[in-house]
Amino acid sequence: MKAFIILFIIFNLITFFMFGIDKLLARTSRKRISEKTLMTMAMVGGSVGAVFAQKLFRHKIRKFPFILWIILVMQFVVFEAIWNYQFIQKFCGSML
Repeated sequence: MKAFIILFIIFNLITFFMFGIDKLLARTSRKRISEKTLMTMAMVGGSVGAVFAQKLFRHKIRKFPFILWIILVMQFVVFEAIWNYQFIQKFCGSML
């Protein structure tokens, strides 16, 4: 579980910085990171970083106002399910 949390944090940091880099590229009129790549990063596990970057950099707020929040909630539900499943197996598995 510790490795999962570390991976989750790293992936969100990468996603956060990708959104920031894309915003910088947009301001300087250079080739940008595709929306598909940004949304894929958010869906695969970087939704927390994507939401924070969206708010901090004010980036992609018109195009994706609710999509990132929906992804964030879905990932939270999956994370809670994994956490609770492991808790039940660890502490209640011997009773079953």
